[in-house]
Amino acid sequence: MSFLISDAAAQTAGAAPSGGGLASLIPLVLIFGAMYFLMIRPQQKKMKMHQAMVEALGKGDEVTTNGGILGKIISLDDSFVSVEIAQNVTIKIQRGAIAAVLPKGTIKAIK
Repeated sequence: MSFLISDAAAQTAGAAPSGGGLASLIPLVLIFGAMYFLMIRPQQKKMKMHQAMVEALGKGDEVTTNGGILGKIISLDDSFVSVEIAQNVTIKIQRGAIAAVLPKGTIKAIK
């Protein structure tokens, strides 16, 4: 039984103090900073640009939706847009579903 006691005493006697608290946080802060500048900030800028584009929509604009549908805006509401996708064919979609505003005449050039 004496061999167990000597092992226990040896385990507690040689414990070395761990590293400093602030030095171990520096890599974590650097990783978070890199993630912010590489992922979060560009996504926020893209979201602001899309919001400005949606707010600037007007009657007669040619747009494409997130689903890939091309059309011309015929009426606007606070939340919805009516888009003419063919002669006498209109659909009503949410403003946020507009992916891009196309240059005037794009739809005629495609047909």
